[in-house]
Amino acid sequence: MNEHVQVLVIGGGPAGLSAAAALAPHAEVLVLDRERAMGGIPRHSDHPGYGMRDLHRFLSGPAYARRLTGLAATAGARLETEAMVTGWAGDRAAEVTSPRGRRTITADAVVLATGARERPRPARLIPGDRPDGVYTTGQLQNLVHLHHKPVGKRAVVIGSELVSWSAVLTLREAGCRTVLMTSSYDRPEAYAAFHGPGRVALRVPVRTGTRVVAIHGKGRVTGVDIEDMATGRRRRVACDTVITTGDWIPDHELARLAGLTIDPGTLGPRVDAALRTSHPGVFAAGNLLHPVDTADVAALDGRHVTRAVLDHLAGSTDARLPGVTVVADAPLSWVAPQVVAPGGAGPSRGRFLAWSSAYQRLPTVIAVQDGRMVGSVRVAWPAAPGRVFRIPFTVVRGADPAGGPVHLRLAGAEKSSPGLR
Repeated sequence: MNEHVQVLVIGGGPAGLSAAAALAPHAEVLVLDRERAMGGIPRHSDHPGYGMRDLHRFLSGPAYARRLTGLAATAGARLETEAMVTGWAGDRAAEVTSPRGRRTITADAVVLATGARERPRPARLIPGDRPDGVYTTGQLQNLVHLHHKPVGKRAVVIGSELVSWSAVLTLREAGCRTVLMTSSYDRPEAYAAFHGPGRVALRVPVRTGTRVVAIHGKGRVTGVDIEDMATGRRRRVACDTVITTGDWIPDHELARLAGLTIDPGTLGPRVDAALRTSHPGVFAAGNLLHPVDTADVAALDGRHVTRAVLDHLAGSTDARLPGVTVVADAPLSWVAPQVVAPGGAGPSRGRFLAWSSAYQRLPTVIAVQDGRMVGSVRVAWPAAPGRVFRIPFTVVRGADPAGGPVHLRLAGAEKSSPGLR
């Protein structure tokens, strides 16, 4: 069976639902999601903190998911769950499998909003036994909040990002005490506003500069070996549950199958400031592009993509504005978007999103093009591992639209980088 829609949105999380809500008053929109309900990761994150930037509300994850789902449906978007896009039958032609059968859906425009996922234990190459009781945060929240299943009594959480504290709250609800949180970095990754109160109120010991080097247990986890990365000393911590948190990767399989250009830093589709990909009529938004930011920032991406999609539907060409490639230099690992027009419209919220492997408290970001510094901006927030670093778009305003790539660097790191004069 074949079907045609104007806009096909793949992924019913915050980015996809927000794009659908903004587009549906102007076009026919179909949203597909492989889960049994719309809402994405917030649907099974049963704690507050969602919706502050996009809805100006302070909601729990499930309430936020329901609110976004309702907004998309009220706007006129058609929402279809348990629908898996398994491949492509041509340009903007998705092969879909669901309990209702198999069909091909062609669209005038496609918005990929498939999000990101945490790397599980095998991808992290943690050695040891293979017992039950090892979960990612998503698996844990699904088990506790959706299926109301018990977990263990003593847990070790690997990672100290914001999502790590989300795992601690879920464990607490399930009656499981977090006996240790580990981080390989010199300082916790989460913002102090979350990390400090978490340590005090939840009484969770955090050990930085450490890593889990082995998991033990035959039927069920019985303990883990923790190594001090500075001294190499190891100790055994008794536990029956291990949660691997963070270490995100985009759900990019469909983007790769479609032949989209993939950015080697983010591992998501390469996009311009309007969130257009390398294929005409195909757009991408949310944590597929920047693994991983908060749900409300992903939702704002969904709103931001609307203008480019509507321009495409109106017949404007998908040729990019005269622009330049943006490159992240160490210690920045990646930047999104990767193509901009220095004098044109900026990205969502007027900021690049980047990831740093080193900590700087109040960094200055410089933009270098063809060996010449074309911009500089000091920001009032730190560049820190384990969290997205936001860079004002104004730093590239002085770049030459006909010049070479613009390199974004942290001041102080540029001395080891060639080509600056």
